[in-house]
Amino acid sequence: MSRTDTELVMRTAALVHEGAARRLIERPFVRDNPFGLWPYYLHALIRTTLRTAPDATDDAWTPTDWAQAADRALTALGTQWQAHTGPGGRRLLVGALRQGLALARDLHLDLGWLADGAWAYVGDSVWEPLAPPAPHRPGPARLETAADALVELLSTLARRQHQHRSHTVARLTAVIDSQLLPDDLHHMALYYRAKAHRDLGDSPASRTGMQAVADGQGRLAPAARRGLAHLARMAGDFPTALTTARTLGWDGRHHRVQGDIWWPHGDMDRAATAYAAARDEAETHSVTGERSNSQAHRAFALAFTDPSVADSELALAEQLLVGVDLRATTLSTHIAALARDAGRTDADIDDRAQVLRAEITAAGVTYTELALDLALAFHHAIRNDHDQVTATIARLSENTRDGDFAYYSDIAAFMADLPLEDTSPTRWIDGAQHTRRRWRNLVSARRAHLNGHE
Repeated sequence: MSRTDTELVMRTAALVHEGAARRLIERPFVRDNPFGLWPYYLHALIRTTLRTAPDATDDAWTPTDWAQAADRALTALGTQWQAHTGPGGRRLLVGALRQGLALARDLHLDLGWLADGAWAYVGDSVWEPLAPPAPHRPGPARLETAADALVELLSTLARRQHQHRSHTVARLTAVIDSQLLPDDLHHMALYYRAKAHRDLGDSPASRTGMQAVADGQGRLAPAARRGLAHLARMAGDFPTALTTARTLGWDGRHHRVQGDIWWPHGDMDRAATAYAAARDEAETHSVTGERSNSQAHRAFALAFTDPSVADSELALAEQLLVGVDLRATTLSTHIAALARDAGRTDADIDDRAQVLRAEITAAGVTYTELALDLALAFHHAIRNDHDQVTATIARLSENTRDGDFAYYSDIAAFMADLPLEDTSPTRWIDGAQHTRRRWRNLVSARRAHLNGHE
């Protein structure tokens, strides 16, 4: 272990009395950080020397001794986390996972409590860095044990906020193909790979993965059913998506899914109400990431309405995102800020959009770029710049030629009151004309707002 306290020393060494543990931590080579979760630690070089130096004394530890001590240490870490009931539980979980994953991986231990810890880690959608240092093994890294696979799974989920989604797919595929994880964690890898496929615009692969997880009836089955509802929405089948959303419940994030259905219809008040309900429900369940995500969605919807309202909603979204690593959600708030400023000539809309497009491309989150173009179409429609709207519609049509999100080009046409170039396959909840009117009204309202402030 890289960090410890008196209790962990006693449990790891199977000591009955505290005295020996106290004498150890008082040695001059043991360092002390009173502000750490576990205050005592050895320099990495000393740890490595103790583990690898030849020792011919009678009481030298055998590999079995080291493995048994590691198993006791792993159990002790899990006991501390599971027994904790006060504040700081998330910090303790992450710290215990970092140490526990390294122990299990390096000494080939069973997962034990690490499986439950993994579920607790993903449950909040916060995604703190988690991967322990790479093991000292010759040759390229390879997955040989369940602990190897779990380390790779969790580190991939954390790193996906900073990597192109194609890397996420490749790494999760390696975990899945290894067949080393128990079924529930195997489904975790399947689910998040399906999400990454969706982000990359590969709906068939995403649908296959989501359906497999939903059929498995495991912990992520409600989330997978939500994923299938999202895929129906992406395909423009809003009635099916809405019917599914109403069956999801909290586990399937029903309110947020309904918000995702209402805002494309231009019904921003209904969408904002759904997102607020999602945010409040997440707060009730103490799920930090979902609370932040729902508020960011609410800010995005309201950014097309009154800019002053959007200001306060964006401020709250940014506040809730502090300390939460959700890259796509953060990008969405930046797009919302563009929509809030749409129509203004002093807001550097084009320059900001160019920077955002580069960031989105680096992240590999395809659908976010479509939302960016939708915000730009809103801006150009307010400015009555039909040439720019037409160019944006052409770009949206090109980027949605596989059928997913094809209704974005419809929405852009609705904003500028332009006819649709082709018959749209989109199935709106209350018909295309009502949706067109709502989007056109949003453009007219923003023009009136800007004219009133000139």
